[in-house]
Amino acid sequence: MTASDAKTDLRRYLQSARDALLWKLEGLPEYDVRRPLTPTGTNLLGLVKHAAGVELGYLGDTFGRPSGEPLPWLSDAAETNADMWATADESRAFVVELYRRAWAHADATIDALPLDTAGRVPWWPDGRDELTLHHAVVRVIADTHRHAGHADILRELMDGAVGMDETNTSLPSSDPAWWESYRSRLERAAREAADRSD
Repeated sequence: MTASDAKTDLRRYLQSARDALLWKLEGLPEYDVRRPLTPTGTNLLGLVKHAAGVELGYLGDTFGRPSGEPLPWLSDAAETNADMWATADESRAFVVELYRRAWAHADATIDALPLDTAGRVPWWPDGRDELTLHHAVVRVIADTHRHAGHADILRELMDGAVGMDETNTSLPSSDPAWWESYRSRLERAAREAADRSD
């Protein structure tokens, strides 16, 4: 495999995760994209804001290619977890456009540098802060897919929308009755296993 082919594969998987994450916002009112849906406050727009910072950090600053984007929520003086939610003053459009600019900046880094280029992660401990561009891209892909999975569950709990996009749910059925029967079977199996372990 050539370096060009490797970059194409990496970019394809990164872009599919980006697209899936943004799709989870589509069609939802402002409150729903922002509201905390887990005890730790996980919310859809916060996941997108976090992903933007991850891309700008790992695929920008780490390789001496700062974006110039102001990210005050990542400063030492910022409130803890400020990158995981959007304030009322940070509009959905602002966060989404920031993420798209982060993509463009990250993609330019991937295009400009060989995959074996070494970079230094500013927030990692000295002496253990070096990685290659290849490693950084894989790390960002893994992080973005992980958060797209979080978003998938949050969105399913809100309105039942699932999958990577409207046309790719990867589900065996779209029939609600099939899913109710399936879920009931899983519930019975869980209770039966619990009863056996007592």
